[in-house]
Amino acid sequence: MRFKTLAAVAALATVSFAAQAHGPTRQKVSQTIEINAPADKVWAVLGNFQDASWIPVVEKTEGKGGNEVKASRVLTLKGGATVEEELAKYDAEKKTYMYRITKVDVKTLPVNDYSSTIEVEGDGAKSKVTWRGAFYRGYMNNDPPPDLNDDASKAAVLGLYKAGLDNVKAKAEKGS
Repeated sequence: MRFKTLAAVAALATVSFAAQAHGPTRQKVSQTIEINAPADKVWAVLGNFQDASWIPVVEKTEGKGGNEVKASRVLTLKGGATVEEELAKYDAEKKTYMYRITKVDVKTLPVNDYSSTIEVEGDGAKSKVTWRGAFYRGYMNNDPPPDLNDDASKAAVLGLYKAGLDNVKAKAEKGS
């Protein structure tokens, strides 16, 4: 009888441990903004992968490969941190591109395995920009510290998206 009890306790402990040990789940976020400017004017602001000046925290962009798949860029942020990115898809006709972060310090942006898509849709004199991202939190093991957990990662990315899209809106609507 004692053996059966020990076996049952061991089995429960294994199931409980396995449930806690699954690690992080992929997070997905999306931010959209309406802009009072035609899609071509909006695309002119953010459609060049080699120019990320529309993102307020970016001080300069250096890269190679233009808007070709596998093109790369290094964003130098205000304060000196850098983010390295690679273009995965680009379609100027559809006004969309997808890129991945290849290197970033989680203290700069608390994410791992980040990919993102930007899309501009036009309707005459108005446009809609959608910026979507998928990523894992900054801390890949169990029990992340508060600044590297799922909520912190989502908040950081959504804050970046809001600031960037607000700036695109301001730039595209200027002089409209």
